[in-house]
Parts: sequence; C-alpha cells; structure tokens
Amino acid sequence: MTAQDILSRVDHTLLRADATWEDIHTLCEEALRYRTASACIPSAFVRRARDAFPTLTICTVIGFPLGNASLAAKEAETRAALADGADEFDMVIPIGALKAGDTAAVTAEITALKAIVGPRILKVIIETCLLTEEEKLAACRCVTEGGADFIKTSTGFAAKGADLRDMPLLRAHIGPGVRIKAAGGIRTLEAMEAFLDAGASRIGASGAVSLLAPELGGQ
Repeated sequence: MTAQDILSRVDHTLLRADATWEDIHTLCEEALRYRTASACIPSAFVRRARDAFPTLTICTVIGFPLGNASLAAKEAETRAALADGADEFDMVIPIGALKAGDTAAVTAEITALKAIVGPRILKVIIETCLLTEEEKLAACRCVTEGGADFIKTSTGFAAKGADLRDMPLLRAHIGPGVRIKAAGGIRTLEAMEAFLDAGASRIGASGAVSLLAPELGGQ
C-alpha cells in the first residue's frame, strides 16, 4: 500500500478546541495537496473553508464530542453545516441512551440526521471504549437500521481511541452497505495499514499527512 493509497482514505482532521482559522486553512491546503479523503473540521469553520476551498471535500462533526445534545440541537447543527457547504457529517450517538438499552432512540436519531443530509455521507461515532461487546453489537444494528454510511469507532477525545480488536466484530455485524471508519490514536504508518487491512475504509487522523508527506517528496 503506497503513501498516496493511505492518504486517499484519510480524513485529515483538526478538531481541537484551540484551533484557529489559520490552523484550519493550513489543514485544508494540506488535504488538497495530498489528496486526502476529506478535511474534517469543526462546523464553525465550514463556511469559511467552503468559500476558500470550493473543490475540497469537507467533513464536519455533529454533537461532538459527547453526543448528549438533544436531537433538535443535532438537527439544527446538521442543517446549518449542510447549508454552509459540508459534504460529510460525523455524528456522535447518544451514548447514554445506548447503554440504557434505548436502541430505538439511537436508531431514530441516526435516521433523522440521515434524512437531513440525504445522499451525503453520514458517519456514526459510537465511542467503542465506553461500550461492552453487547453494546457494540447493538450499535452496529442501530447504525445499519438508521441508514448511515459508516460506523466510526471513536471521537479521539475519550480515554481510548480505536482498538484493532474491535474490527472483526464491527465488520461481522454491520449491514452490507455500511463501511468502517477507525479513528482515535492512530499515529503510525503500521497502525494505519493494520486498520485498513482489517477492514476500515477510512482513517481519521491528525498526523497522517506529516507522517506520509516525506514519502511523496513533500510535494
């Protein structure tokens, strides 16, 4: 797998609370230069990024990072980001509802946000480090039944990020139309390759470009 193969599956990400427009601008420039799958940025920056980079695939986050905003708030955030020009949306599920066994609420929320984004990509963050195996299986059902495009392992803001050991379980229990995004703590070339080999279609990472650009001659 070449450096460009990997980068083409990376959501080049900057979601830190202290990120400035200058930081986001640099990230977007890098995403275009190195042809990453997207630039994943906070929703507050989507409009400026779309105006500055009209051809860039822009991903943003909804209900991030805790997932415990109301559905109405998540719907409003999604509509605003869509109007501002976002192409892809990474939502955080209501994790407490899942852990309480209210899978109907989780599925309904996914369904509602997918209805807003329509044909655009919706990724659903389940925060695997907070879930039991049974809850991970329930999350797979919710994501599939809700019509999402991806199940995503982690926000990168919890105690732990993606765990390679979760990949076979997720792959075996998501629907045939659902892909996997692994994110959180994936910082080495070996880790990226391992998650991709294990079935991930996307990698969420902040350091992939700086790691792999030298292999492309820093072009």
